Amino acid sequence: MIELFKHILHLDFDWLFANYGTFIYAVLFVVIFIETGLVAMPFLPGDSLLFTAGLFCVPPPGATEAPLHLGTLIGLLFFAAVLGDNCNYWIGRKIGVRVFHLKFRGRSLVKQEYLDKTHVFFERHGTKAIIMARFVPFVRTFAPFAAGVGEMTYRKFLSFDLVGGALWIASLTTAGYLLGGVEMIRKHIDLVCLGIILISVLPIIFTALKNRTGNKAA
Repeated sequence: MIELFKHILHLDFDWLFANYGTFIYAVLFVVIFIETGLVAMPFLPGDSLLFTAGLFCVPPPGATEAPLHLGTLIGLLFFAAVLGDNCNYWIGRKIGVRVFHLKFRGRSLVKQEYLDKTHVFFERHGTKAIIMARFVPFVRTFAPFAAGVGEMTYRKFLSFDLVGGALWIASLTTAGYLLGGVEMIRKHIDLVCLGIILISVLPIIFTALKNRTGNKAA
């Protein structure tokens, strides 16, 4: 298992194909599910994994068939992403809320005031947060958990989670598919994936800088 995750983190698809063959679909399903469904596993390569998988939906030079089928890939990984987010939501709602209500020396671990504010935030802005969080590493793992803790209305959460999941999975895998025929892209997958990761974390960097500038001004 450790060996598997090591190759996943390095996006070593050649090793995955050699060891799992067509079962690679199951491997990718599990990775996306874990990254979105377990709040303790935000470090798995979501964006870069989807893009790289899309590259392998294009037949390599000299071949007539691609290692992966784009439609099958999008359908399976969309289901994995939605299932993962929903598990994360209910973990937050059923377990997270109870943990935060535990008391230490007569005091709650988290003030009810903060939980109420979280609830209000997700009811007002949760729809945008759920969709946008899909494209931001780490945030997409914690957002559904926080939505559960904040007791965001489940129907609202689910509807926008479906939209966000579809946009995330389809856009990145299709981008990889469309660029899969470009020889330079296939030869420099590592650099391309680093670029995707950098682009993904830019919103976090800009927000941090903006908050820091605002604090200094205040």
